[in-house]
Amino acid sequence: MNPAIPPASDPRPASAVSTGVGLVGVAGLFAWVLVARNFGAIAAALGFPDMPAQASGPNAALLSLLFVGIPMVAWSLFIDKVHLRPSTGIDWSLKRPVAEVLDTSIIKIAGLWATWALIAAIYALCRWYWKPPYDFSMSVLSHALVPLIILSVPYVVWLDRFLVQPRDGSWHFGAWIAGRDDWDRTEIFHHLRAWAVKGFFLAFMISIVLGGFAHIVTVDASGVLGNPVALAQLLITAMFLIDVQLATVGYTLTMKPLDAHIRTANPYLAGWVAALACYPPFILVNDGRLIDYSIGTMGDNSWHYWLEGQTLLLYLWGALLVGLTAIYAWATMAFGLRFSNLTHRGILTHGPYAFTKHPAYLSKNAFWWLAVLPFLVTTGDLADAIRNTIMLGIVSLIYYWRARTEEKHLMADPDYAAYAAWMERNAAVPRFFARLRALAGNRLRRESQAQPAE
Repeated sequence: MNPAIPPASDPRPASAVSTGVGLVGVAGLFAWVLVARNFGAIAAALGFPDMPAQASGPNAALLSLLFVGIPMVAWSLFIDKVHLRPSTGIDWSLKRPVAEVLDTSIIKIAGLWATWALIAAIYALCRWYWKPPYDFSMSVLSHALVPLIILSVPYVVWLDRFLVQPRDGSWHFGAWIAGRDDWDRTEIFHHLRAWAVKGFFLAFMISIVLGGFAHIVTVDASGVLGNPVALAQLLITAMFLIDVQLATVGYTLTMKPLDAHIRTANPYLAGWVAALACYPPFILVNDGRLIDYSIGTMGDNSWHYWLEGQTLLLYLWGALLVGLTAIYAWATMAFGLRFSNLTHRGILTHGPYAFTKHPAYLSKNAFWWLAVLPFLVTTGDLADAIRNTIMLGIVSLIYYWRARTEEKHLMADPDYAAYAAWMERNAAVPRFFARLRALAGNRLRRESQAQPAE
């Protein structure tokens, strides 16, 4: 059964995001990459002859986010009309007078500004945020702070005129700060968890926006086609560029009018521990850290080190790694405007999520195993090979742990429960593993029955 074409009797649950959102984001990204690669020639044709030949600097990388985000927002609003969905919590027919919502809005703005002040204080206290690569994030966020403060006032007042329930987490946090007695602890914790996710991961995403973009814009592609390793590395970088740029836009635009707001942030400590272990500064994986699976290897370059001289095999192996990275990028693209760790922003059922509930985790881990080849070491030490294999196995178990804690969080939504049940019945990857479990169970039963009675 092909999960992309479900049977009429058991249709796949609808996805909260359409395929078009991610596609136009990728199209916008590569349109800007083409412009950036030929920036000098284009500028000269327009009468500006002294411009750089290529636009590969920080401002150009940030501008790429606009080329990604604007088409995605336009598609969401004008094609998918997400602003009309009940899940936004907005009723555009309300049109309350400003005077009616002003008191609520003032408390909400106070809560919002206090949240930003708390995040800024954490950035200031944690000095790693002021060292490379995070120093770029801090520069961007510092420049954005005053405009955000100014724009937040009319935005909150305008949105409160149409919200079915204006007293959200920001309001409850503001009410607590103001000393009122009608705030809700649950709403405040939800609000703080959601902003903790955004504050932590947005800073990380902005910090990695530059590298892949600059490489793609400046790379000399003339000799790539004849070199299987260089071609694979270029395509892998392009896939990661899609992932990073779209994910950064997703973390930025957590907005109710786009139906991209955070419904809930993961309330389970285990989920946070599993996720944060994979990201700096808490990362435990590789590069001499606690769970280092690359001792005596060439890291992600191990595959072509061991296959050197085998041209056909290099092309095939490189194509496999590019394919896995493409699945990873496809999984991010499928989120549209909603990419985020540790949050529920709508249930996805399309794209790679029609085949497995965790396409990014599966493809990422398969990539590491095939790229690093941890069981092959340059030291010739069997202990290093065994240790690397065990350590990468632990990394894969961490991602399995992440997947389980995410499912525990999302299962509170009946839409996800329906999707998970459909996947077990129809999707290729869950059915494959179910078949393996069934075969293993049958074998164990046969062996048990074959044992002579004592």
